[in-house]
Amino acid sequence: MASVDSVLPEAFPTQPIQYLSRTRAWYSALGYEPYRWPHHDQVPFAPLAKPLAESRLGLVTTAAPLQADTGDQGPGAAYNGSAKFFDVYTSPTDDPADVRISHIGYDRIHSKADDANTWLPLTRLNEAVEAGRLGSLTARFYGAPTVRRVRSTTETHAPEIIQALRDDGADVALLVPT
Repeated sequence: MASVDSVLPEAFPTQPIQYLSRTRAWYSALGYEPYRWPHHDQVPFAPLAKPLAESRLGLVTTAAPLQADTGDQGPGAAYNGSAKFFDVYTSPTDDPADVRISHIGYDRIHSKADDANTWLPLTRLNEAVEAGRLGSLTARFYGAPTVRRVRSTTETHAPEIIQALRDDGADVALLVPT
């Protein structure tokens, strides 16, 4: 039997990516104070009140609306902090905004970022609705800023998104972080 190392492409990591230590190092290199991950004494999740096949799902993404005047944001683009956004946004699910992920510090060696379904899976979710596995989608999806501020996220952005989900009649939310 072949070893794992002999069948994986050379560029594919065989060890887990050390996310926490990489994030700490990245923030330090950018001059930020040590990153504090949010924590909750009580888990802010709840069991489903009804089956997914009967539920309305609201999609929350950290992908940014395309800002054509802020540089390359296409697949494989270098990190582009100018494309970052700082306020919650919404967009119709039946005619979605063009959203990208160049504003995120993701692993550009092992990902081409060429499948929009990885950050805005509306096509896959609509297929689930058509197949009867999901009841419906809310009329819009929601953009959550990634501004590296726990206070902004917990006191402003998350409550805004929760209110929008409630206003749109969502039974369940799917968060797709990028």
